[in-house]
Amino acid sequence: MSLHPHRSPPTADEERGRVVPFRPRTARKAEAFANLTGEPAVPDVDDHLRRRQEPDDYGHRMRMNALALLVLVVLGVGGAWIVDTMAQMRRDQDCVLMGRRNCAQLALPAAAPSAGYSTLPR
Repeated sequence: MSLHPHRSPPTADEERGRVVPFRPRTARKAEAFANLTGEPAVPDVDDHLRRRQEPDDYGHRMRMNALALLVLVVLGVGGAWIVDTMAQMRRDQDCVLMGRRNCAQLALPAAAPSAGYSTLPR
């Protein structure tokens, strides 16, 4: 019984298979390093190099670092505020969806200690 019913039975060559010889590649050292002539790959790279003769503006660099730190702190505080606001909104929505009432938090003033008398008129 054949695995492929629409194919004819294999011939003697197909049963034995065919061996394809591969020649191993040998890299010649002279050809492998022929493109390394000592010249830069991009000829105008020297235009972008920093020259040692240029003075370093330390004050400007520190101001830019401080500004970057300030931006990062503002982003961090803003992100924390957004996360807290979203969490509070989720708690409020969960409360409402469970059918509870009075889900909103009320900001009540702190009660002043009473000195034995009431402030209400009699």
